[in-house]
Amino acid sequence: MAVRYPSPLRPGDRVGVTSPSSGVAKELRGRLDVAVRDVQDRGYEVVIGRCMDGSGHVSASAADRASELMSMLTDSTIKAIVPPWGGETAIDLLPLLDWDRLREAEPTWLVGFSDMSTLITPMTLLTGTATVHGNNLMDTPYRVPEGLRSWLDIVATPRGHQFTQTPPGRHRSPGFDDFAAFPDIREYTLDSMGAWTRLDGSGDVEAEGRLIGGCIETLCNLAGTAYLDVSAFARNESPDGLLVYVEAAGDDAFTICRNLHGMRLAGFFDRANAVLVGRTNAPDNRSLSQHEAVLDALGSLNVPIIADIECGHVPPYMPIVNGGYGRIVHTPSRSELTQTLD
Repeated sequence: MAVRYPSPLRPGDRVGVTSPSSGVAKELRGRLDVAVRDVQDRGYEVVIGRCMDGSGHVSASAADRASELMSMLTDSTIKAIVPPWGGETAIDLLPLLDWDRLREAEPTWLVGFSDMSTLITPMTLLTGTATVHGNNLMDTPYRVPEGLRSWLDIVATPRGHQFTQTPPGRHRSPGFDDFAAFPDIREYTLDSMGAWTRLDGSGDVEAEGRLIGGCIETLCNLAGTAYLDVSAFARNESPDGLLVYVEAAGDDAFTICRNLHGMRLAGFFDRANAVLVGRTNAPDNRSLSQHEAVLDALGSLNVPIIADIECGHVPPYMPIVNGGYGRIVHTPSRSELTQTLD
């Protein structure tokens, strides 16, 4: 099963917006409107689904959310789907999706991160369709720092092309912007300095492989199930190994350590040529930091582990294409991730 790349978006194409997990509260609809206009300004038509209610932890019943997502994924006129953001329990959609039908349908770009990892990573593993682990719709209006790309840039990239992203060297300290008070905010507050860090030792790193990964707190619940069979994906699509990336949303270091141990025992990292770890503001524990948690769980893999990459919950965001072919370079003078849609 070769990796299937959706067609690159062109002006006039339709972009679907739905909430497979959490919807948008009334006081945040102003930000949603701003984000939708940004997509429209790229020349795309935006189709907003019915599952958008933000009064609870999910936007609608599991059956309704699954039905709407399936409808958009199998609508050949919709070329990309993006949620407003993640949420908490998208896991309830997995048994309700028609995976056979999705394997047969024309591929559509599915974008997002956080709880969307629960859907985009199985989508790549089970159907072979490339997906984008990248900034959600509500973050789309932010101006992208030099060296990075938006999900909108990536879904317009033709198959066979490659792009390189480099860390801007600045990130946000803990906290979030108030979208209710400032719906039109477009500049990240990047008030802290920081570079990529090799956790497992020293020396230059160059590694390649197909990219796969996502949010630790959501993917750990799929470990050992058919929805997260990374070893089978590697055998079929990347026999020379993978670049596996993970990121912690907010759980403390003890919890992240346990979750990573469980994912390792379930084979999630078996074919990794290197592990990329997203920067996090999640809390340390008194006797264990987030970096130490990663080493405790994954140090025995004996592969390079590069931390503080911009692929997590700390702005700015470095989108990663699940299923894309990646090459990471990390030296004292050079840090970059090159992705090829091939």
